[in-house]
Amino acid sequence: MSKLILTSEVTGLGSAGDVVDVKNGYARNYLIPQGFAVAWSRGGEKQVEQLKSARAARELATLEEAQALKARLEESPVKLTVKAGREGRLFGSVTTADVAAAVSAAGLGELDKRTIELPSAIKSIGEHEATARLRDEVTASITLQVVAAK
Repeated sequence: MSKLILTSEVTGLGSAGDVVDVKNGYARNYLIPQGFAVAWSRGGEKQVEQLKSARAARELATLEEAQALKARLEESPVKLTVKAGREGRLFGSVTTADVAAAVSAAGLGELDKRTIELPSAIKSIGEHEATARLRDEVTASITLQVVAAK
């Protein structure tokens, strides 16, 4: 088992700044090369504190603000206009950055693209679902209406 410090949030494993034990292959082949983690060391404790303070600054200030943002996101669908072919297939796919920009453009609030999760790649027009982790205990469901640009 390898002891690592997460540098960004990994679904099912932990948040930035957490110290986790994972299997050697998972650490060596995925987490470290992707930049999601660094090897734990005694000097790494300072880095853990920096990551936790940065995460706290990025989080929404209060639980009430997160609940209000969740209500706004869940009550109205977010419209994304993208280039598509005749059969409704997209040229490329919708990314989390596209979703964050669309939420901002709709005036619903500001989201960090790293907090948005797409269950699968969005490669066609229509209605799709995404989730946004606003805080550890608050998760919002976002309805995306993907339409073709004219």
